[in-house]
Amino acid sequence: MKRGGLSPVLVFIFLAAAGLWAQPQTASTAQPAIEALTLDAALRMAQANSVQFRAAQADAALAKEDRVQARSTLLPGVTYNNQFLYTEGNRTGSGRFIANNGVHEYVSQGNAHEVLSLQQLADYRKAGALAALARARAEVARRGLVVTVVQDYYAVLAAERKHANAQRAADEAAKFLSLTEKLESGGEVAHADVLKAQLQANDRKRGVDDSEAELISSRLELAVLILPDVNGQFKVADDLDEKPALPPLAEVREAAAKQNPELRAALAAVSASADEVTSARAAHLPSLALDYYYGIDANHFATHTDGVHNLGYAAVATLNIPVFSWGATQSKVRQSLIREDQAKLELTVAQKQVLANLEKFYGEAEVAASALTTLRESVAIAGESLRLTGLRYQAGESSVLEVVDAQNTLNSARSAYVDGSLRYRIALANLQTLTGTL
Repeated sequence: MKRGGLSPVLVFIFLAAAGLWAQPQTASTAQPAIEALTLDAALRMAQANSVQFRAAQADAALAKEDRVQARSTLLPGVTYNNQFLYTEGNRTGSGRFIANNGVHEYVSQGNAHEVLSLQQLADYRKAGALAALARARAEVARRGLVVTVVQDYYAVLAAERKHANAQRAADEAAKFLSLTEKLESGGEVAHADVLKAQLQANDRKRGVDDSEAELISSRLELAVLILPDVNGQFKVADDLDEKPALPPLAEVREAAAKQNPELRAALAAVSASADEVTSARAAHLPSLALDYYYGIDANHFATHTDGVHNLGYAAVATLNIPVFSWGATQSKVRQSLIREDQAKLELTVAQKQVLANLEKFYGEAEVAASALTTLRESVAIAGESLRLTGLRYQAGESSVLEVVDAQNTLNSARSAYVDGSLRYRIALANLQTLTGTL
């Protein structure tokens, strides 16, 4: 690759991402300034565009409707039935079917129907537990999405910082190359110093190209996550230097115990499995059906016939006693017990996993927070070291290798600080999956 040039692959990436990379424009074609995108705005946009999150929300909404439907089985249902029966006559004024009351029979009745059984109550409670489970899973999906958005959002900021650092390093290398050329022309340094400075400048230019490709790639990943169109233009608000305070461990533990969706989901699954066991066993018990009818059941479609009132009511109580089901009921009981045991095991594992993740994520956040201070100091020290080494080089007291080493050290320190800031933000996002607060 020629010095300062781009490979064909990078050129293709740049062209493909033209909509994401803001280019300088003349005054005649200038577009309105794009408002910087905050992390909260990015999270809202991601929630609107995430298929997985929307699917989890849909599951929660469907589970809520299932609970409404299960509740309706516990309440009386009211229908109104209209029926006309025609029966072949037997020449005596009545029908040949003895169950019918005449040749013509009209039925127009309202029916209030209610079934009382332990199985219905258990099914309703199970539907409520499943609704809670679906809500908890939707919250798990939301918090997982937060981590992904935070990673991609701050990855863009980190890529921007690294690109800016690479450009600064390239400028510093170019200035040093110019210095060595001037010193060589004055006979103060050997040509080998110029060659070394030239190699350093070439490396820094390639670093600019690589950082630009990384920036475009990171912007594309964030665009896929938050934008309906990957070619949409956006910029992110740079708050990478801000360091949100890490809450005390005791506070994090308390929040994780109260607000952890994985635990809520596991508890809801145990509750649902217990209700399923009750429902399966209740199939062995009788159920009572109550019906109340009001209306007419007469040979004429009228409320009165020859002075006789046709309007009236009837009540029916039916006790259904299960006797034999070829082992199906017992099989359902065994199935529900197996599911209950599995749900209890998953709850135990979830509790242990939450505790392990809490210690792991908090420890990572502590280390990242502590490292940020050291990394910031390292950048300042490396910058001062480069300045002093440059002065010593001009005075003939240091070699070109020392200057190049100081440049490399400063560039590495800048990149390490950016990586440390990104690490801390991601650590806080991981804690958010346990506590619910970012």
